[in-house]
Amino acid sequence: MNPDSALAAFSASLNGEGPAVEILPGTTNNEYLVNLVDEAELEGLEEIAAVVRTSGSTGTPKRTALSVEALASSSMATAEYLGFEGQWLLALPLHYVAGLSVLSRSLYAGTRPWGMDLDRSFDAAGFNEAAAALTDRKRLVSLVPTQLQRLLTDPDAETLSTLKRFDAILLGGARAPRAVLEAAASHSLNIHLTYGSSETSGGCVYDAKALPGVEAKTVDGRIWLGGPTIASGYLGDPELTEAHFSVDDAGTRWYRTDDLGSVEDGILSVSGRADDVIITGGVKVSASGIQQVIESLPGVESVMVLPVAHEQWGQQVGAAFSGTAAPDSVREAVRATLGAAAVPRRILRLPALPLLPNGKFDRMALGALLAAATE
Repeated sequence: MNPDSALAAFSASLNGEGPAVEILPGTTNNEYLVNLVDEAELEGLEEIAAVVRTSGSTGTPKRTALSVEALASSSMATAEYLGFEGQWLLALPLHYVAGLSVLSRSLYAGTRPWGMDLDRSFDAAGFNEAAAALTDRKRLVSLVPTQLQRLLTDPDAETLSTLKRFDAILLGGARAPRAVLEAAASHSLNIHLTYGSSETSGGCVYDAKALPGVEAKTVDGRIWLGGPTIASGYLGDPELTEAHFSVDDAGTRWYRTDDLGSVEDGILSVSGRADDVIITGGVKVSASGIQQVIESLPGVESVMVLPVAHEQWGQQVGAAFSGTAAPDSVREAVRATLGAAAVPRRILRLPALPLLPNGKFDRMALGALLAAATE
């Protein structure tokens, strides 16, 4: 994938020499459309450099407006936290914030990113080939857990050598399974766990600590993120903007996330989504808690737990996983750990869980599959 045309338009926008850009997917994963945003859509918003759409994993994607300040602050905070800048390998689509962040960080660092061939299924061979084209002494890449899991499943010497040459591997987009993190640690990879979203210009919390200039707090258990990396709002949706974005008396801009957690001594702990609770037969169970039990089992590669509507019980627990584990062993493990109410009533073992182009699990597709599964 050649990001040069998007890089040029994005650079002009950041420098105030062109309109805001919105990068949209093309007909293939290696193609994209660079849309110049009409100024009328940005009325009331100052110095917007880019509009990026949320993943849409739980519904209609939201068009998030990111200012020059937000993108610049994100790039500089990342470099300050890591202690260096370098050349990025672009392994994620440009029309999502993770890919866009690679462009902005490259522009501010004065380096040229190298794009992977995204039309082929992500694998070690393609990763090694693309990484070999990097020329800078310092190398960086952003990956989602599924990608790293594929690279660390029976890795050969070339793949391990390639991974170890990266000075920073940013891992985000979803919670990484414990087995993946343990494998990365066993090979002494330079992993940094990131937390953030389109609304925060990408990752703004690294290794559970807020980046320089970023603040994290909780209000009634809900995680709020604040600072100069926060987006200006959602285009065409003032009500949703008002619900999620605010500015306090000190002038700090805040984003109210959909996640629950806690902050103690500057360490952010994410416990799950606000809609994580499944109420089945009047009993509340945690989807993330069930997911953690299942993914810890031998023979389980990836797992997603979701509520499934049920006429009698209101909701049932649904679980889809890939791997060699038997569904009955999954049910038994959940029952033994969390009790009968948490046991998945709809369960599917799939060759692989469906993914969105940005590497996140496709929650809507999985929900449809589980709804159609027999109890």
